[in-house]
Formats: sequence, structure tokens, C-alpha cells
Amino acid sequence: MKGRFSALIALVLVQLFYGVTFTFANDVIDGGYVLPFGFILLRVICAALLFWAFSWFVPSEKVQRHDFPKLVAAAFFGVALNMLAFFKGLQYTTPINGSVIMITVPIIVLVLSAIILKERITSIKILGVGLGLSGALVLSLYGGTSDIGQNIAFGNFLVFINAASYSYYLILIKKLTAKYHPYSFIKWLFLFGSIMIFPFGIHELSLVSWANFTPYIWFSVGFVIIFATFGTYLLNPLALRSLKATTVSTFLYLQPIFAGLFAIAMGSDSMDIIKALASLLIFIGVYLVTKK
Repeated sequence: MKGRFSALIALVLVQLFYGVTFTFANDVIDGGYVLPFGFILLRVICAALLFWAFSWFVPSEKVQRHDFPKLVAAAFFGVALNMLAFFKGLQYTTPINGSVIMITVPIIVLVLSAIILKERITSIKILGVGLGLSGALVLSLYGGTSDIGQNIAFGNFLVFINAASYSYYLILIKKLTAKYHPYSFIKWLFLFGSIMIFPFGIHELSLVSWANFTPYIWFSVGFVIIFATFGTYLLNPLALRSLKATTVSTFLYLQPIFAGLFAIAMGSDSMDIIKALASLLIFIGVYLVTKK
């Protein structure tokens, strides 16, 4: 029970970090401080260095050679394609559109888990996913947005590719976490991911004018690297050791809540009865999915 409770806490932290990342990443990219692919390369290389440094202080097993193709695939879907599509999509669409599309992840994972992992889909789990989806849609769409994307249709398509890629990544690492502790393979995941992203991001990273960074931009970049990358990619596999992939993905419904609370704290949004009811739907949905 202790392991399960710790996994649930880890997933709440993951969605908290992701929930505020939309704002921080958008400010860095839209402000022209770092172009999307350059930001990704910076993010992944720094996270890779953190993971390899972290590996020196924790026990880990040796990854068997025949499992490296799985790690390469996980790095492609969970690091390279996932991040490239998300950040490029965020450049064209709006943060609220991106958050709405990302809530399709639990549905995709629910289907893939049944097909690939042979996880049993219960009526309670379907009800939970449905309630969470309804609440997340209301919370994300209510009130609209005044932001104007440059090419919203293309941006939305890229964010959906990111959602599908991330869903398959959760399935891939679920199999790896059944065999290895995340400490053993996560460093390889980011090493391979850095190599894949390097050709796409090196030019944009070379254009960065570091002297123009304000304290807020430095903080935003640091948050994305330390919390939204190192933290989330470490906590998610740890949670997958105790929970089903469907359960892990359903916690993504908490993102709009955290994003909304962050916006309220920043003074750019307010709470009302519709948002409160939508949040309640999400919490009920997540509870039903996590219920044994």
C-alpha cells in the first residue's frame, strides 16, 4: 500500500510540474529567447547530464544488450518525437489548445494497454476516464482564449502527434519498469534522445543570446529542465512500477486544474462555479481509475 500511495503522490507532482510548464515554455518561445528545437536540445542535454550524474549516487542494474532497441524506441517516442512535436506545435497553436489535445492521452493509453499489455478494461475505469475527460474539456474550453496562434490547425496536429507518441512511450517503459528499476535505464533514454534531437536543435541553440535572458526567463528555463524534464521523467517510471499505464495516464486530467490554479495565483484567471464543478468531475474520474 505504501508503494501505491507513493506512486500516486509522484503522479500528482508530475501533473503539477506539467501544468505550469505550458506557461513557462510558451513565455520562453514566444519571447524569442530560445527557438523551439534549440530549447528542446538544451532541455534534453541538461536533463541527460543530471540523470548520468544522478546514476553515480544510486544503485542500478546493468541493462542487457537485447533491451537496448527497446530503449532506442522509447527514446524516440518519449523524448525526441514527443518533445519536438510538442514544442513546435506550441509555436503555432495556443497553450489552451495544446492542453485540450493532450487530454486525449488517457484514451489512447486505455486502448493501447488493452491491445499491447492485455490490461483488462473495466466499466469503472471507462466511467472514470469519461468523467475526467468531460471535466478536463469543460475546464480547458470554458471561457475561450484571446491568444491567436500563427497556424492553429498545424499546431494542433503536432500536439496530437506528441500526445500519441507519449501514449506509446508509456506502454514501452511499462515493460521496461517490469524488468529494471528506472534508475538503470532512464539515463540511456536521455542519452539516445540527445543524439536524436541534436541535428534538429543545434543550429537554433547556437543562435541564443544568453545575455538577453531576464531573471524570469532563466527561472522558466531552469524549471522546465529540472522539474518538467528531470523530475517528471524520473517520477513517471517510478509510478509505473506500482500502477497500470492507464492509471498513470489518467492523472494527466489534473493538468488543466493545476494550470488554472497557477493562472489564478498569477492574477490572470479567477475561480467560479463552472470551473469548480469541472474540477470535481476530474477528481472523481481520477479516483475511479485509481480505485482497486
